[in-house]
This record gives sequence, C-alpha cells and structure tokens, in this order.
Amino acid sequence: MAKRIWVERNKDGSWDAFSDEGAHIKFGHDRGQFTPGDLMRVALAGCAGLSSQFAVETTLGEGKGAKIFVEGSYDPETDSYVSFDEHVVVDTLDSSLDAEDAQKLAKRIEAHIKKGCTVMHTYEQETPVRMDITVRH
Repeated sequence: MAKRIWVERNKDGSWDAFSDEGAHIKFGHDRGQFTPGDLMRVALAGCAGLSSQFAVETTLGEGKGAKIFVEGSYDPETDSYVSFDEHVVVDTLDSSLDAEDAQKLAKRIEAHIKKGCTVMHTYEQETPVRMDITVRH
C-alpha cells in the first residue's frame, strides 16, 4: 500500500504536508517557503540524489554525495512546466580520481538515475491525475 500523504492549511496562509510515517514539510507562496512548483523540482533532485547515492559512495566513500540543481521552464499560458534541466555535481577534488575514473563515475551516476528515479520516469510521460472532491456538511 502506498504511503498516505496529505496537506492542511495553516491560519497564516501557509500549508503543511504530512505523511502517515511522520514526515513533514511547510510550503506556500511566502518568502522562505517552497511553492508547489519548487517541490516538483525538489522531488526530481531528491530522486536523482537517492538514485545516485550508491554509485557515488562506492567510488568516493560513505557519506559522500552529489549536489543537484534543477531548473524548470514554466509556460504561463498552460500554467505548467514544459521541461526541467537537471545538473548533477559531484565534488571529487579531495579524492584520487583521474579523468578516466571521473568519466566512469559520471556514466554510473547517469545509469543509476535513469534506472531508479521514479520522479524522472513519471515526469517523462503523460501522467493522468484523477480528482475526487468531498465537501463535508
């Protein structure tokens, strides 16, 4: 069964997202808050990070990781993102990796992300969203 996730509005206009496993994140449109569009990019970057972690740690050691930047091209006419650009940066300056090993690591990271990133797989296809509205009275 999938993890249950829900959001609730706060009195200050912000929102809180929760999971039945205890995760929590605050979001909204105010300064210092992630917007829902930001969270889409966070999901893409986070998925790439988790997917690439094994390749990075087996090469560079436990606790090492990538820094992942995601930009999105937004189309106001359709009120949607039409593409995402993801840039994965792995700092190997304090390691003994040569250029050939760095290239091998880059290929392994790409393979891990392409194989294991559910968010990227979802964004790359048309994904139907079904909606059900209940108004309790």
